[in-house]
Amino acid sequence: MLVTEMLKLAPSAEQREALLATMRACNAAANRAAEVAFTHHTANKIALQKLVYTDLRHEFGLSAQMAIRSIAKACEAYKRDKKIKPVFRDLGAVAYDQRILSWKGRGAVSILTLAGRIVVPVVYQGRWLKTSGATARGQADLVYRDGMSYLAVVIDVPEPARGGEPNEWLGVDLGIVNLATDSTGQAHTGKGVRAVRRRNARLRARLQAKGTKSAKRLLKARRRKESRFARNTNHVISKHLVGKAKGTRSGIALEDLEGIRDRVTVRKAQRADLHSWAFHQLRTFVTYKAALAGVPVRLVDPCNTSRTRHRCGHCDKRNRPNRDDFKCLGCGFAGPADHNAAINIGRRAVSHAADDAA
Repeated sequence: MLVTEMLKLAPSAEQREALLATMRACNAAANRAAEVAFTHHTANKIALQKLVYTDLRHEFGLSAQMAIRSIAKACEAYKRDKKIKPVFRDLGAVAYDQRILSWKGRGAVSILTLAGRIVVPVVYQGRWLKTSGATARGQADLVYRDGMSYLAVVIDVPEPARGGEPNEWLGVDLGIVNLATDSTGQAHTGKGVRAVRRRNARLRARLQAKGTKSAKRLLKARRRKESRFARNTNHVISKHLVGKAKGTRSGIALEDLEGIRDRVTVRKAQRADLHSWAFHQLRTFVTYKAALAGVPVRLVDPCNTSRTRHRCGHCDKRNRPNRDDFKCLGCGFAGPADHNAAINIGRRAVSHAADDAA
């Protein structure tokens, strides 16, 4: 399985300046290539290379492969939206492939700069690179953030062998108030994440009104801090769900919520919560953690899971009088709505498994 990990580098002062100069030159070259691509309306790398390759090498002092990577960066950005000309930051991420970056064991990397190759120690190898059988593959992105240099590396981690189809499925209902509720009834509240986001929204409004350099700097730092907090929360929840499924030898059933933001309408006061809901990130974390633990994951249709009684099967919109409660008009059952939905999700995974077997 492929995972991405940020590895921290420890360059000397001289190496740090060489890396920064190289990043500035590569991004300036990418800006020049993007300008030509926009002028000639072409996102074809071969066609653009014929137009700018020689100029990029002479003007910015790039090696052959660095010039080609800068052209590829411009083409990829221009492809996403051909109505605008891409603009890259001076110290934006720079892609390194096997021709201009090589590993010296697992504790150092040889990186090509404008001044030649330098060998930079890796002081933090992360978790996955140290896993038995794991190998770094493909290109790595050189990233400069908060005064530190990192390599974003794609690592191929071997997956454990899976057994047969599980007998039980742990259904997981995803939401905004409760980020995840499983079919055992355990809920992981999103109260902390929502409180942080609403506090940051108020602070963001005040800083944006000021518009000063220091305010913009604080906005940037606050955005990253909020993102890290939400990401850590999703990591904790996904780790717990995968651990529970593995301990009970169950699979994990998740709702397929693709396109839900386009299908659901909410009041204006709830729009911020809906559009900042990181359900896809949580699903991604659960999926890759489950793969590494040998736990199968199945996506099911979420339609009417919150309106259907999991035992009698009665489905009615009125079964859910409010967000938290479920009251079945058919059999009179009452209980937490998210727990009932999670049980339905788990049962749909069982029925899907039976259909696949048939």
